[in-house]
This record gives sequence, structure tokens and C-alpha cells, in this order.
Amino acid sequence: MADSVHVVWSPALLGYDFGQGHPMSPVRLKLTMDLAGALGLLDAPGVRVVGAEPASEDDLLTVHGAAYVAAVRAASDHGHASAVYGLGTEDDPVFAGMHEAAARIVTGSLEGASSIWSGEAIHAVNIAGGMHHAMPDGASGFCVYNDAALAIHRLLADGATKVAYVDVDAHHGDGVERVFWDDPRVVTISVHESGRSLFPGTGHAYEVGGPGAEGTVVNVALPAGTGDAGWLRAISAIVPAVLREFKPDVVVSQHGCDAHAADPLANLKVSVDAQRRVAELVHELAHEVAGGRWLALGGGGYAVVDVVPRAWSHLIAIAGHVPLDPATALPAAWRADVADRWGRNTPERMTDDAPLRFREWHEGYNPGDDVDRAIKATRDAVFPHLGLDPHHD
Repeated sequence: MADSVHVVWSPALLGYDFGQGHPMSPVRLKLTMDLAGALGLLDAPGVRVVGAEPASEDDLLTVHGAAYVAAVRAASDHGHASAVYGLGTEDDPVFAGMHEAAARIVTGSLEGASSIWSGEAIHAVNIAGGMHHAMPDGASGFCVYNDAALAIHRLLADGATKVAYVDVDAHHGDGVERVFWDDPRVVTISVHESGRSLFPGTGHAYEVGGPGAEGTVVNVALPAGTGDAGWLRAISAIVPAVLREFKPDVVVSQHGCDAHAADPLANLKVSVDAQRRVAELVHELAHEVAGGRWLALGGGGYAVVDVVPRAWSHLIAIAGHVPLDPATALPAAWRADVADRWGRNTPERMTDDAPLRFREWHEGYNPGDDVDRAIKATRDAVFPHLGLDPHHD
């Protein structure tokens, strides 16, 4: 199918910039797209790179309140901070052009969603997207407008009857969950570090959705220090069963790579190899349950040189149906450019050489293991609402 995969990219997306020293550096996007280009992923058959203009106010108002959008515009145009709306905080400092930059990210996800639903594309990727903490009436956690929630809303408006959202960022996908808390048409699955040790402090197993939508909010809150074996075990024990039972028309996923062991803002110990494997799993499930319709978004990720470019290049490769051998060497020209511009040595290959061994849930529950207890809590809380047996696959 011609142009079957849309990859959203424009240098204008680098305008989402909270300034020097802020963890959400736009450099991570440039490094990723430069690496993806150097690996030949953007020239693969059927891959089309598409730009994005700022979203209209009408689009933004499908999820965000008018007063909040006006406050973002005031911050953007006049530098007005607003504690009421979370603008001008340490996490979300005000910068010139904030509204346009955040709205451009939104368009990337909206148009990706529309291209999938219309059949113009089978998959779409927006690595600048995944701003999952933004609330209807406030900025939060580096996120101004919630492109993921807006894209899901667009899919529903265009005729989708069910949408599944899968979020594997280290931080709970609280903004998307909030928007669809009472909506049985949307299942939100978030696999994250427990709110007891990490922002935003929410996302507990007992949070399962509002009246009439019980079981469509799925939270797997993992203990700090969880590595590949526990992370993969948790995802395998929850995500496939929920998606197969829910049978969505479209899968939207958020691939924040801050669960990596090298990330400075979280406490999980996941490898690039595990992140690649989960991207493969979501891709496989999208083809199995949703006719292949898949919108993949970026998100968190603050190991800007060592992790983000590799993790998201794997994501683009998987979506583009040109998956990379993990042993693939990073192109010498890309590595030299990073050393030249940023004074940093990079990993040599697209792998962390992680073995990816883990026990499947059916192999037995260990009540003395913190990860197993977290998985069991989620299955016990959610599965009965979906007609699933929490004790069996």
C-alpha cells in the first residue's frame, strides 16, 4: 500500500523548547530523526515523512477548556505565567511561541489518527507527541496540550467505536486517563513506576474507571528498580489479554523511553532491547485486534544521547515494517556528528545486549515478589470487569 506509514517530522517541532537546562530538550528529537535518517528508515518503501502546522483552536477545544487555551496563548505571546493553569512552573516554564509549538505537536497526532482511520496509512508515528500529563484545564509534567487524548477524541468523532491507549512511559499517563475516565469506548492502559516513588503520584491498581466504564482504566504500578524481566512480565500479563477482550478499532500507544536504566528522572531499570520488544508486541497486537491501525507516539525520555535516539529509531523501524537487528551498528557519520556537536560518545550499536528472559504469568505467581504483587493487584481489580479470569490466561 502506497504511503502506508506516516512519520511526522518537521524541524519546526524543535520549537517546543522549555529552555536551557530543562530535561525536555528538543535535541532528543533531532538526534532521533537524524539517526533514523542515517539508518535509512525514512526512505524505506511505503514510509512517508509528513509535516505539521499548529492545530486550530476548535481542535484544541475538543479536550481543553477555552480559558486554559487563552492562558497558553497569553503565556506564549506575552510571557504571562499562570499558577492556576500550571504555566510558569519549574516543570512547565513559559516560553515565546509556546502555544504554536504545543499545537503543532497536536496536529502531528491528529493527522496521524485521521490518516489511519481514513485508510491513507496503516500506521503513523509522532515521536514529538505523547504529552500524556496535560490536563483539560492545565499544563503538567512538561506537557501543555494533550495530543494523545485529542487524537483519541478525533478517532471517536470520525467513527471509531472503541480505541485502546497503551502507555509504557515510566510515569503514569494521568492526563489521558482523566479525559476518558467515564468513557467506556476507550480503554487506557498505563504500565509505570508506582506513584509512591514517582510523579505524578497516581495510577494505582484500584483506579479502574468511572461508573459505567469500570475496567476501562488499567494501571500497573511497578516498584522502583523493576528491570526487564519484571517489566516484560507485567506487560505480557496485562496488555494482550485486555486488548484481545476489548477489541479496539485502533491502538494508540505512548512509548516514553524514560523507563530505561540510564534515565535520570525515573527509577526503573529497563533496556533499549526491552523497549524494542514492547514496540514489536504493540505492533503485533494492532495487527491482530485492530486491523493494523496503530498510532505510535513518543513521550518521556531524558537520556538524550544514549537512549532516546535508539529507542525511537527502533519504534520507527518497527512501524515502517523494516525492523532493525539489535546488533546493527550506529552509523559512523551520526556518531561523529554527535561527538562534534555535543562532545559526547554514543553507544556503538542499537542494543544494550539485554537477554530479555522473563517468566510468563502462567508460569506461576510468587507472593514474595513485589512485581508479581503489582501484576496480581491489577488483574484482580480490572479483569472481572472485562469478563476475564484474573487467575488464568
